[in-house]
Amino acid sequence: MHERSSVGELAERLRQELDRYPPGGKLPSSRSLVERFRVSPVTVSRALAQLSAEGLVVTRPGAGAFRARPRTPAAPDGDTSWQEVALSADGAAELVPRTVDASGVTVCLAVPPPGVLEFNGGYLHPSLQPERAMAAALARAGRRPGAWERPPLEGLPELREWFARGIGGGVTAAEVLVAAGGQTALATALRALASPGVPVLVESPTYPGMLALARAAGLRPVPVPVDRDGVRPELLADAFRASGARVFVCQPLFQNPTGAVLAPDRRAEVLRIARAAGAFVIEDDFVRRLVHTDAGPLPRPLAADDVDGVVVHVGSLTKATSPSFRVGALAARGPVLERLRAIQVVDTFFVSRPLQEAALELVGSPAWPRHLRALSAELTARRTAMTTGLRLRLPELALPHVPSGGYHLWLRLPDGTDEAALTAAALRAGVALTPGRPYFSAEPPAPHVRLSFAAVSGTADISEGLRRLRTACDEVL
Repeated sequence: MHERSSVGELAERLRQELDRYPPGGKLPSSRSLVERFRVSPVTVSRALAQLSAEGLVVTRPGAGAFRARPRTPAAPDGDTSWQEVALSADGAAELVPRTVDASGVTVCLAVPPPGVLEFNGGYLHPSLQPERAMAAALARAGRRPGAWERPPLEGLPELREWFARGIGGGVTAAEVLVAAGGQTALATALRALASPGVPVLVESPTYPGMLALARAAGLRPVPVPVDRDGVRPELLADAFRASGARVFVCQPLFQNPTGAVLAPDRRAEVLRIARAAGAFVIEDDFVRRLVHTDAGPLPRPLAADDVDGVVVHVGSLTKATSPSFRVGALAARGPVLERLRAIQVVDTFFVSRPLQEAALELVGSPAWPRHLRALSAELTARRTAMTTGLRLRLPELALPHVPSGGYHLWLRLPDGTDEAALTAAALRAGVALTPGRPYFSAEPPAPHVRLSFAAVSGTADISEGLRRLRTACDEVL
């Protein structure tokens, strides 16, 4: 964090001094900037790169950095209004509008303004990421023989084998495809299993990114309610019969947003119901490696108990590492595997080989189990700090379930609460929240909010964030 702030500060100082140099004029050497501002050569290099990206500076290897010349005047504004017609001209023939609403995703991806505590984040804070281990793995990967050559289209055999072992139940490397992260894998699975216009069953509430993917593909999400033991099998069976759907998307482990784990007596029932309907189950196993210390033994993935090829399993390394470490996997049995492979090849060709090699280096290093143990302990401490703070400061926010894995809590707001008003008030108070509405594919039964405890720097920020949230609740509730 210190390095990042130093880069920003130096870039701002140089930006203010650019008027001293004529267009095309040379800036001081990197060495003189290091001595003058007492920063590292890396900081100077990154600051100049930032100014270069802004079009203010031009860098020439071996020559130095120069003030950029004035840009050519912008072309006159055109008229893009014709696109409104072109983008919707065939809408009358579509069963489901193809407009894409990414708001439920961007609320978890957007970086909040400076000073705002991030209770809406979907990724680990940098202090929780294995940055040194990832950097070392990437450096070693780049030196591997053939690391920059084209990889097998299905992914490196060793990495496919590693994902297969993690699923268990006889799943083999031949049944695994390496994907560019979980979101890409979900998109591939939805496109492979469902045609535009057809229904797809989803948990309610569920991950907004999956709802956005389904709608972007022209699918109709049909909600199936979830309780603290996961999806309700009797309602799942009703939904299959009523809709004729052939796909059900679920998160059996630490479900997003409720944190529920599919109960043991429901696991076989879900597979039986889907098999009877001639349907696939897309299992989004997204946070298996974010288990808390008090969780006990984890249930196996549904795919490990599936012998009939009902389950298409999606796994990822991203949540346990970094948002930029986008390596995941699809696993499936039967003819569907070839369809998944074909769609993935058409869409992305293959996953970057250096990144696959780095993933192998990372998960095969002694640092990997150490990281997972440390992460488990830290997430447990943060969850405890947030649940304790909520009971003390915000007792009117109901917490029906405390998860033993993942990175978030799902809170029920008092009846009649305006989620948008609370979210806005919280942002004014200095804390970013995730409203509940985007997690429902139909009308929500009650107002909710999701709080993440992984994206802030530590328990002190959690305490401060809850204090700010108290201020917002006093304004709105």
